[in-house]
Amino acid sequence: MAINHVKVEIITIGDEILIGQIVDTNSAWMATELNKSGFELAQITSVHDDANHIIESLEMALKRADVVLFTGGIGPTKDDITKQTLTKYFNTKLVFDESVILNIEKLFSTRPNFVINELTRLQAMVPENCTVIQNQVGTAPLTWFEKDGKVIVSMPGVPYEMKNAMTTEIIPRLQNHFKTPVLLHKTVQVYGYGESILALMIKDWENELPDYISLAYLPNSGIVKLRLSGLFDDILVLEFIMNQQIDKLKNILGNAIVAFEDIPIEKLVGNLLKSKGLMVATAESCTGGNIAHQFTLIPGSSEFFKGSIVAYSNEIKTNILQVSADDLEKQGAVSQTVVEQMAINVRKLLKADISVATSGIAGPTGGTDEKPVGTVWISVSSAEITLSREFRFGALREQNIIRSTQAALLMLKEII
Repeated sequence: MAINHVKVEIITIGDEILIGQIVDTNSAWMATELNKSGFELAQITSVHDDANHIIESLEMALKRADVVLFTGGIGPTKDDITKQTLTKYFNTKLVFDESVILNIEKLFSTRPNFVINELTRLQAMVPENCTVIQNQVGTAPLTWFEKDGKVIVSMPGVPYEMKNAMTTEIIPRLQNHFKTPVLLHKTVQVYGYGESILALMIKDWENELPDYISLAYLPNSGIVKLRLSGLFDDILVLEFIMNQQIDKLKNILGNAIVAFEDIPIEKLVGNLLKSKGLMVATAESCTGGNIAHQFTLIPGSSEFFKGSIVAYSNEIKTNILQVSADDLEKQGAVSQTVVEQMAINVRKLLKADISVATSGIAGPTGGTDEKPVGTVWISVSSAEITLSREFRFGALREQNIIRSTQAALLMLKEII
């Protein structure tokens, strides 16, 4: 089936972006919203406050995109040159638009001392051959041009003004103008396989995907997110077919799939705990409280998170968590015996329903031939079961902490 792919290019204008004075957050937000609305991003470009640079970028953009969206450079000051540059490019002239002044007066009607000055009045000078779109939250109007079936829009660079304009005016107008198809994303999270191995496992499935469904691999700390993106005219048909494809994937990967949505694992586990009315506690050595930190980042985590004991030293393991000193001496802190005692005892001490404990060698030093850097023992415990596993994560300290946290959360999910 032929799909009408509408490509958009974003051009941000301002020396302050190119010298790193400000971070261009506009483009990321715009790209997300455009993607949700069925548009395909061709490119994101940042240019100087320079007329030649702006025109050169516009001409290049029109070769690869159906829509070019400018942000920035349309205020009342001398360095805001976008309006003048587009007027020159479209071989037109600036004319006074009374509706812009009326819009500004309306915006500032609650300010009794507000006076429209010379610079403010300049905002009402607009290119003669554009469609003027009023700025609902600022003084600089938006301008919409059409050329050879393509659309060029200039809008403010102030984030809240741009977001309001995109949401209320630009995206709805573009959707109506181009009749965009429906874009749908579905995410499957897979644990236990590297990206290349996973790609080989699902190669045949991927090759048989319909041409209107694409697949992206998004690896992140031991988990690979498989994001399916479908572009189709009928949302119900598209959702049915994408769900069929995910069912096929489930038959291939089985329990390696840990989630069928794009959700942080800690939030997924938290939701499971809440749904079953369970409280969790953590006893952490090598993760240094990171599991507890991930839980408490979630609003409302008090509904499922009881507390944590960060037992980094053996003294805390024995005095607080009541781990056997003899076992610590004979087996070492990084052992099944010790981590199981940590998990069982923290659950009892904090009167939780379920618990998780970690003990490992985060590195970069401290490893031995028997227990190299990256060796981690994790145990989860409930009244019915205690489950423990050894992992070898690698030589990088921060990576070991992140991967230990991820593995601990997934073990919790397994026994909830």
